[in-house]
Amino acid sequence: MTDHPLTLMAVHAHPDDEATGTGGVLARAAAEGIRTVLVTCTDGRCGDGPAGVKPGDPGHDPEAVIQLRRRELAQSCAALNISDLELLDYADSGMMGWPTNHSPGSFWSTPVDEAAGRLAKLLRHYRPDVVVTYDENGFYGHPDHIQAHRVTMAALAATDLPAKVYWTTAPRSKMAEFGALMRELGADWDEAAEGEQLPEIGLPDEQITTWVDTTEFGGQKFDALAAHASQGENIFFLRMGKERFTELMGVETFVRIQDPTGSPVPEIDLFAGLR
Repeated sequence: MTDHPLTLMAVHAHPDDEATGTGGVLARAAAEGIRTVLVTCTDGRCGDGPAGVKPGDPGHDPEAVIQLRRRELAQSCAALNISDLELLDYADSGMMGWPTNHSPGSFWSTPVDEAAGRLAKLLRHYRPDVVVTYDENGFYGHPDHIQAHRVTMAALAATDLPAKVYWTTAPRSKMAEFGALMRELGADWDEAAEGEQLPEIGLPDEQITTWVDTTEFGGQKFDALAAHASQGENIFFLRMGKERFTELMGVETFVRIQDPTGSPVPEIDLFAGLR
């Protein structure tokens, strides 16, 4: 047992990333009296501006986007009852191959050790029992997600905390259903799948170690995602409505890659073995 409050830390790349893959476990942990810490690595400047103005287009003001997305992030945290928000505030690197990947101060161009040192200070301060971040490919290949993975794993290695560590994932059995939904909601799913070499997303079901039922918190998760209204054009899940969203997104899945408790898998609780 620990001598401090049970603590969950989620390390994400951008404002709004916290809601999709971990909104349920964050809300559930908060409801169970667990301290929840969200670390957001970038400022989101490469997101859409007011009225959907795209990065690089006339009228896109990165500084205004930063302030807007910071307010939205605060609203999301309130919806999920997140205890503590920490902003590393690196510049959003944009999608892979964008010139912003190598802009001064971008997260992607920041040395891993430098960013890991800052995250390590937060790890030592909060001493999380559970840490959640992305896999080596950042789930879908975004440079800031990949960097968040690298930085988190380097920081954990530097601190040597006895934490359970998880990477977000998705069951491959759901990918056909997801693709059908994306087509229904107007996403260019087929065109993307045929026209680009997309990374294979998720894992075979048998490789997923942790299946957490967050159905009870689907409304909060939806509200957290909806708080990021400026990015609504890219958040297809909001188009399905809260009830269907909860049905589809009611289980969050992870692969456990570090566990000092030795609790058996598959498991249904990130804190199995800790309470």
